[in-house]
Amino acid sequence: MKKFIKWIFSGWMLILFFVGFFLFWEYSIPLFDIPRYILPAPSEIVLKGSADLDKLIYYTGVTALETVLGYIIALILGLGFGIAISFSSILRRTLYPFFVSIEMTPKIAFAPLFISWFGFGLMPKVIIVVLVCFFPIVLNAILAFNSLSNELTLFYQSTGASRLKTFFTIRLPAALPQCFVGFKYAAINATVGATIAEFIGSDKGLGFYISIVTGNMRPDLAFAGIFFLTCLGLSVFGFVTMMEKILIPWHISMKRINK
Repeated sequence: MKKFIKWIFSGWMLILFFVGFFLFWEYSIPLFDIPRYILPAPSEIVLKGSADLDKLIYYTGVTALETVLGYIIALILGLGFGIAISFSSILRRTLYPFFVSIEMTPKIAFAPLFISWFGFGLMPKVIIVVLVCFFPIVLNAILAFNSLSNELTLFYQSTGASRLKTFFTIRLPAALPQCFVGFKYAAINATVGATIAEFIGSDKGLGFYISIVTGNMRPDLAFAGIFFLTCLGLSVFGFVTMMEKILIPWHISMKRINK
């Protein structure tokens, strides 16, 4: 009962904060005489965005497809390489330093190259999303699978457990909390990668939409596009967070969040 009351109270606090923020934004425009072409009021953004709703929904679907596809591919590749590098000394000496050096390079710098190679379609956007999501996942996976002491795994194997059973029973559950750090960081990067790729070269998507309406001096529609982009990013991050709660409810970080 106490947790439920606390949840209701925190929810109302969040709602009140956002209501206060948007009310301040709405009434500060005429109060400070801010030109509408610089900063439109929230009511104007809602009004103009509603008139362009069909286009916004369609472009959100395009960006969502790029984001989700790229994130899933990066998740599969990142976990696969992370596990392989963790269990191979040769790969630790070769691939790991290579991945660290590539992580230091701004991945968005590759976007014009991919667009010139693959055109303005889906593929270059997905590749950019894979690049910006892959490295946080693989580096955190390497750290996660290397953090467990060998003594514990050797002890479990001494009871007759096979290496495969030891991996799924001991190593994987112990590595998941650190892996989810990479998963969530990659989820934050996913929509950023897709949007910037659309900025550089695209004929559809929210990044393309925001770029066009900004060039036409329509900040009201640009803010509407940003709102849809924010909702998309929160949806991806929220799904990953939900999976974290489902898969590792026993971890101390989940217990502190649920307090």
